[in-house]
Amino acid sequence: MIRSVESEQHASAPVLAAYSYCETVTGQQARNFAYGIRLLPTSKRRAMSALYAFSRRVDDIGDGGLPPDVKAARLEDTRALLTRVREGAVDEDDTDPVAVALSHTARHFPVPLGGLDELIDGVLMDVRGETYETWDDLKVYCRCVAGAIGRLSLGVFGTEPGARGAERASEYADTLGLALQLTNILRDVREDAEGGRTYLPSDDLAKFGCSAGFSGPTPPPGSDFAGLVHFEVRRARALFAEGYRLLPMLDRRSGACVAAMAGIYRRLLDRIEREPEAVLRGRVSLPGREKAYVAVRGLSGLDARHVSRRAVGRRP
Repeated sequence: MIRSVESEQHASAPVLAAYSYCETVTGQQARNFAYGIRLLPTSKRRAMSALYAFSRRVDDIGDGGLPPDVKAARLEDTRALLTRVREGAVDEDDTDPVAVALSHTARHFPVPLGGLDELIDGVLMDVRGETYETWDDLKVYCRCVAGAIGRLSLGVFGTEPGARGAERASEYADTLGLALQLTNILRDVREDAEGGRTYLPSDDLAKFGCSAGFSGPTPPPGSDFAGLVHFEVRRARALFAEGYRLLPMLDRRSGACVAAMAGIYRRLLDRIEREPEAVLRGRVSLPGREKAYVAVRGLSGLDARHVSRRAVGRRP
């Protein structure tokens, strides 16, 4: 069982200011993520914002326009900062608000900070321009940049006392992260191609005649792009189905947060499945009213109850 340590902790004014900065970053840079964490109690919402703000910093280094060697050096500087956080060497009056907020979070929640090291490792893979031949190869990357975030989040959420199968909660959180990341990869296939990045496994691209890449708003001539997308959608759906087993292990509001974030991405996956070529024309997104519906559904516990009923049905 994983228990979070949730309370207001009587945070000082500098810590509250640091959290406020992280929440602003989250609200501006990650609308889907921010939509989910607003369902959490204050202390957990702040902690999740601190995790996001640090992760955003790492991602921004990887996505920026600096030369690869400079990016790598800055990522290692960020890793050194993480070491300071891990060692409790960041003071509350430190000038870096993300470091202050993350340090406070690490003191009050059992977050596995090694997951942020994994994130840095994953972004370094981007900096090196790595490509992936098989799904097993891509999974390594996805576990670094998304599965690790799932495990970090679980440190904030905790699991309910006596939750059945809670010993596998970390595994399910990791798998749900993979599902979200594969959905991201499908959504951003054109944008990534324009940035010189290819994430989908080369084996899959070859199988569907898409090895030429995605440089325009239409699929490569003679390819079965829809077949490729539907193949990857099925893979993502299987990951969602496995990862959703986490929901009944969480308290109501943490479960609502996870259900809202995952539900938004599942609906994105539905849209991509219905119109595969849309991802070549621009970013597929959901309107605010649909996100609100997903949030209400998550808060009602419908998704968690559905998962619980399916699990019961599978037992001998």
